[in-house]
Amino acid sequence: MHSLVPPAIRAQVSAAVALLNEHLGEAIVGLHLFGSAVDGGLQPFSDIDLLVTLDAPPPPATRRALMDGLLALSAPPGSADRRALEVTVLALPEVVPWRYPPRRELQFGEWLRADIEAGVFEGPMPDHDLAILLTKVRQHSLCLRGRPARELFDPVPHADLVRALQDTVAQWNGPEDWAGDERNIVLALARIWYTAETGAIGSKAHAAGWLLERLGEGAHHAVLARARAAYLGMEKDGLAKHPDELADCIRAFRHAVEARCAAASGPPAPEQ
Repeated sequence: MHSLVPPAIRAQVSAAVALLNEHLGEAIVGLHLFGSAVDGGLQPFSDIDLLVTLDAPPPPATRRALMDGLLALSAPPGSADRRALEVTVLALPEVVPWRYPPRRELQFGEWLRADIEAGVFEGPMPDHDLAILLTKVRQHSLCLRGRPARELFDPVPHADLVRALQDTVAQWNGPEDWAGDERNIVLALARIWYTAETGAIGSKAHAAGWLLERLGEGAHHAVLARARAAYLGMEKDGLAKHPDELADCIRAFRHAVEARCAAASGPPAPEQ
């Protein structure tokens, strides 16, 4: 196991890597840990983010066995003994050379637990979010197997990163789109705004702090401050108790991101 994997998650990461090696074996050309574990520090509700890149798409039976195995290793966010896993699997020929939107082979996350337990599995699909994910992985990740991300993947063109930001915020149109996930949607919008302005990918806490410094005192500042405090474990998540303020904030943040993306004058993502 890589010495830079945080000790608090080393056993869980090792178990996940062993499972991936068992089911995917020599097909793996890259295995990368990214997200809060390597950029910004793990927070109480942080997932363990893993990107697995294969030399070819996996067969359906392997997909199902892998999803069932990951389910046993993962735990809902905020659990005492384990963290939630988020595992994305790509086939290298589907993303190199780069094209938009790229194809995702499969993704595991705790939001899929009920479906997986019921035997419902997503198939391969186009996923605009991979433009953001691969930009993030190229900027900050630990290579656990195979080639470093900056050698394995092409840089995502800035225009496609902007398209991905636009496609992401377009998903959040009304209360039914953020019900039960209010905190994460507010923080995701802060991260997207940060990326639209800077071209970099920041942690939830960093992006929220960046945006709080730019917002005037008012309802939107208060909503974002509460979301950040809940994410950091400083207070309970009570955003759903203020639906009107929450909806106004989400719509305002979305419109700001859309305006910034439409201008398309931001800097390209910095190479580090």
